[in-house]
Amino acid sequence: MCFDLDSSPPVPPISGASIDRRRITLRAADGNEFSALEARGSGGGGASVVVLPDVRGLYRFYQDLAARFAERGHDAVAIDYYGRTAGTTARDEEFDYLPHWRQTTFDGVRADVAAAVAHLAAIDPGRPVFTVGFCFGGSNSWHQACNGIGLAGAIGFYGHPNRKVPEGSTPLVERAAAGEFAAPILGLMGGADAGIPVEEVDRFREALDRAGVANDLVVYPGAPHSFFDRQQEEFAEESADAWRRVLEFIEDHSR
Repeated sequence: MCFDLDSSPPVPPISGASIDRRRITLRAADGNEFSALEARGSGGGGASVVVLPDVRGLYRFYQDLAARFAERGHDAVAIDYYGRTAGTTARDEEFDYLPHWRQTTFDGVRADVAAAVAHLAAIDPGRPVFTVGFCFGGSNSWHQACNGIGLAGAIGFYGHPNRKVPEGSTPLVERAAAGEFAAPILGLMGGADAGIPVEEVDRFREALDRAGVANDLVVYPGAPHSFFDRQQEEFAEESADAWRRVLEFIEDHSR
């Protein structure tokens, strides 16, 4: 699990910001119906964001993060992965996500993200769309830069660049070598993440560089997996820097 059950995004809410936040159901091209949290702002952020959660799916952390984007003027949709196996009803913290996570597929995630992108594009066709994901969602986010859905950029926190997850995936380093990336990449990684050695991050960077893909893979020395978490106060500076980089990446690639 990427976060403690009582965690929340290490991003301060903007007091007085006007946002519209609601739970919705989206439908993918393959007929799958899945839950999502839509957060729309009234500011001039000028972009839209699809939030891809960790293995728990549409958990509170990601719903709150969508709101943080909306407060800054970026319409956002946080999606759930488990409509095909768990339906669209709301779930509590006791939800046993692992059996459902094991049934996710590359094609299913791609179809669901494409539906979220289409939903945001229908709200404002002129806005660029980005994905941002965490852990399982981090690598899923980067995959979408190869999937032909018209992203302006893909952001991943501690995604693994060299695993065949979910089922049907090709490792991201191989997709880079094959020239499949069509959008710039931002990665925020923990230097002390035992599950993702820095060597794997370097391999990904080198593959992207060779393919001519604009990328910024940032490694925070000493930071663990899931450092972007209000509960880990010792990494508050790293979290603040990562959030700044996310907003700047969106701004830079929205022009």
